[in-house]
Amino acid sequence: MGKKQKQARNNQAKPSSKAEEGMGLSLKDLLGAEVIGKLKAQADDMKQAEAARKEEARKQEEEKKKQERKLLENDFAYLLENSDPRWSKHK
Repeated sequence: MGKKQKQARNNQAKPSSKAEEGMGLSLKDLLGAEVIGKLKAQADDMKQAEAARKEEARKQEEEKKKQERKLLENDFAYLLENSDPRWSKHK
C-alpha cells in the first residue's frame, strides 16, 4: 500500500471534528440556561396540576361514598340486613 492509500484509510476511520463535538455535548449543553429553567418550571407546574387533579378526584369519591352511606342509613331494609343479630349487646 502506498502513502496516499494509508492516509485515505486513516481519514476514513477518524470521525470529523464536528461529529466529535456533537458526541461530547449533552442536551443541557445544547440548550441555554433560560430554556432549561422554563422547562423545569413547566414540569413543576404540570406536577402540581396533576396532584391537584388527583386530590379533587379523591374528594369527589369521598363525597360520593358519604352520600351513599347516608342514603343507606335511611333505608330500613338495608339496616335490618346488615345489623348485628345480637340485640342484647345494645341494651
